Amino acid sequence: MALVVASLAVSAPLRAQDIGAALAHAYMANPDLNAQRANTRGVDEGVPAAKAGNRPRVTLQGDAGYTGVDSKTNGNRAQTELMPRSVTLSVTQTLYNGNRTTNSIRQAESGIFASRETLRNTEQNTLLDAATAYMNVVRDQAIFQLRQNNVNVLNEQVRQTKDRFNVGEVTRTDVAQAEARLAGARSDLAVSQSNLRASAARFKQVIGLEPKKLGAVKPIASNRLPRNQGEAVNRAMKDHPAIAAALHGVDSQVLQIKVVEGELYPTVSVTGSIARRHDSNVQGDTRNVGSVLGTVSIPIYDGGSAYARTRAAKETLGERRLQVDSARDRVVQAVVASWALMEATGFQIEGAAAQVAAAEIALNGVREEARVGQRTTLDVLNAQQELLNARVSQVSAQRDRVVASYALLSATGQLSARSLGLKVATYDPKVHFEQVKDSWLGLRTPGGE
Repeated sequence: MALVVASLAVSAPLRAQDIGAALAHAYMANPDLNAQRANTRGVDEGVPAAKAGNRPRVTLQGDAGYTGVDSKTNGNRAQTELMPRSVTLSVTQTLYNGNRTTNSIRQAESGIFASRETLRNTEQNTLLDAATAYMNVVRDQAIFQLRQNNVNVLNEQVRQTKDRFNVGEVTRTDVAQAEARLAGARSDLAVSQSNLRASAARFKQVIGLEPKKLGAVKPIASNRLPRNQGEAVNRAMKDHPAIAAALHGVDSQVLQIKVVEGELYPTVSVTGSIARRHDSNVQGDTRNVGSVLGTVSIPIYDGGSAYARTRAAKETLGERRLQVDSARDRVVQAVVASWALMEATGFQIEGAAAQVAAAEIALNGVREEARVGQRTTLDVLNAQQELLNARVSQVSAQRDRVVASYALLSATGQLSARSLGLKVATYDPKVHFEQVKDSWLGLRTPGGE
């Protein structure tokens, strides 16, 4: 059963695999986070797409055919064969369209801001998941080792009890009690091994590495956390990306209403074209034709489509505003829960440490009393079990304390690679936007695909 721990620890580097390195690797390699980065880059393209409404549209058109004419006039018959063909280059520029293009650009920019906040929230969630996965492995490794040690102790306890039974110092009941406790310990060891395997698999999924020799972890320093719950809530209201993303969603929907309403306004455009035609009317003729045409299109009635879509957009705006309230409520709930967990884990660690110290003293006392016949084998077994339970609780409390500190930082919207000081090049979504915002053409992305 010790094979799992061996597989996790063997070939480990001399230096421990600390949580900072693990979080840095998750920041670079986590597929969910990288997928959101790709999504943000795709949203960036909304701005050049919207700017296309202010740019000219250029088309080149060509045609070719055959025309045969068989005519008869005053008894004279004539046949004419023509090969008409032409090439036309036209340029169309929209001058006014109800400000739909301007509002579409602003809407695309709001969508980009919302996408960046969603990316920041995904980064927070990824780092919190990674820290949780790391601490779960640390906890489950420690619990596995405690239960393995407990099995070893109980093996020795069973051997000693059998020896004492053979010389008549204890009864068969004492032997059975020791053997029963050993069987239960082996069962608990199997469960802890299963938990360790599951935690290691989750570690690999989130962080992208196999857990090796994990280092000791301390909670985030208290001077980087809010001093009280009220301050934590205020930070979250100001900095949490989920709230910021929802607010940008409201801005985007306000502009969507203006875009749809713009369909009810006139559209003014100008088109210039130049064409070269051959064999238009008579064989061998060539014509060059140039034109400039201004067009004003005034919508009168489109069946009510624009009106219906405007009303629908206004209802969606109401939905987005309610989503902001919902996001704030969720953030406040997360802050309160995280703060409560931080307080609770502090008491748990103190209580667990006291419990372990007392259980150790009790076990030593019971063992001494058992040697002189004042305690039974069951008393010793119970004292050993209480000490084991206290140590398991202590390990779990230490894990919960670290995770709670990361959860509180995440709940306030301040968990990031930069705030944690991770040794990794941070991803800046503005770089890609600056590369594409004024693009006029090209199929290749800035990354080269």
